[in-house]
Amino acid sequence: MIFIVFLISISLTIALIFLGVFFLNLKSGQYEDTYTPSIRMLFDDKPIKEENRKDDLFITSISKESDFESGH
Repeated sequence: MIFIVFLISISLTIALIFLGVFFLNLKSGQYEDTYTPSIRMLFDDKPIKEENRKDDLFITSISKESDFESGH
């Protein structure tokens, strides 16, 4: 019986600590901007044009081949 009371008191202590941290973050403004994260992916950089991408892949493959030949 004492063991159960001990476990309940430990769990309540941990729960109160987490609740205190939550209210501290709430008071500091941690959760004020809930709109921006949901639309952030809409404002990412534009994808690379297909022409530039092929040139970049060609340059990358050449540099990898030269690294392979030089032993790096």
